[in-house]
Amino acid sequence: MTGPTARRRGRPPRAESTDTRDRILTAAREEFSERGYEKTSVRGIAKAAGVDSALVHHYFGTKEQVFEAAVEVAFAPALNAPDALADAPVDAVGERLTRFVFGIWENPTTRAPLLAIVRSAVNNDTAAAVFRRLVASQLLRRIASQLDLPDAELRAELAAAQLVGTAMLRYVIKVEPLASADLEQIIARVAPVVQGHLTNA
Repeated sequence: MTGPTARRRGRPPRAESTDTRDRILTAAREEFSERGYEKTSVRGIAKAAGVDSALVHHYFGTKEQVFEAAVEVAFAPALNAPDALADAPVDAVGERLTRFVFGIWENPTTRAPLLAIVRSAVNNDTAAAVFRRLVASQLLRRIASQLDLPDAELRAELAAAQLVGTAMLRYVIKVEPLASADLEQIIARVAPVVQGHLTNA
């Protein structure tokens, strides 16, 4: 079959590789969101991206590796959270982190891919393990490294649990009145708790 809608077989020219990779990741995120991790296949991702399944394997490997790459792209804005704390006064890290995280969820552009990934992660053990590994290695440990305390990793995890739990109820499950509450009101209530986890004795 020829024409613009035909799927291309084999490896693309070097100039097209970045675009092809991005297309596969976008398709993967949408497939995982719509079908969940278990019902998504490499073949389905390839079809949605308009490429041969061999290209998906070439760029990413297994389905688990495709999911991990999709998670990393979707979660990329949140992975900058430790940088947001780098120059924050000690007594302001709770509010800085809370405002940063909810700023990502409030932005429709960054919220959509996060929702897609989180929905897959909460419904499948393999997907959850990938998500957990990424969050632990690239987010929580980096935050913990900035805390000069013996139980820094536990503190970072508790702070993250507070933020993730609130975000799940507000943006994923949409529990009222939390789902429609004013963002500043939420930050005012959550930030002191996050501050306590991160810095209180």
